[in-house]
Amino acid sequence: MGKRLIAVLGAGECENGVAEKATEVGRLLADAGCVLITGGLGGVMEAASKGAAKAGGSVIGILPGAAGTDGNAFVGIPIATGMGDARNAVIANTAEAFIALGGAYGTLSEIALALKRGKKVVSLDSWAVDPRILKAETPEQAVRFALE
Repeated sequence: MGKRLIAVLGAGECENGVAEKATEVGRLLADAGCVLITGGLGGVMEAASKGAAKAGGSVIGILPGAAGTDGNAFVGIPIATGMGDARNAVIANTAEAFIALGGAYGTLSEIALALKRGKKVVSLDSWAVDPRILKAETPEQAVRFALE
């Protein structure tokens, strides 16, 4: 059996408080032996990638553009889709669980696609538009919910 694939969702720009939580989520996922999946760009995606990479974890970036070099510095495995926002469907199909931090409409679309596929979604200061979304108060709780 392979490693668990967990996605962290969030906007390409974020405030320091959100970035700190995302970094901690990434670290905790790596410590748990998970492979982190993000959209591969900045903001929440970069912060989570940084936390995972610095903890020795694997980071996959599902990139919107056609160039694998467009990912943030912490993406170990860039997947250049050339699909723009449609890459969110790839993320929703690939990860087994999702942790959303902050975010805008792109994050909301990823949450919707994950829920449509019957997958677990955890909100840490993010969208909570459906009763199936688990609301976490801390990075530790978000990771625990995702892995249960």
